[in-house]
Amino acid sequence: MVVRNKMMDLTSGQVMKIVATDPSTTRDFPQYCRFLQHEMLHQETIGTEYTYWIKKG
Repeated sequence: MVVRNKMMDLTSGQVMKIVATDPSTTRDFPQYCRFLQHEMLHQETIGTEYTYWIKKG
């Protein structure tokens, strides 16, 4: 919900970096991007930290 609200503040083409600790985000963020037509530019996992770069569609 926080990410969705922050994405609404961005203009199309801007990129948001998200750092999460919940492993379910590896499933949730790709689905979120497909559903709202955002582009997942990159995602990585280091230990228990999940980082995503999402470009607003």
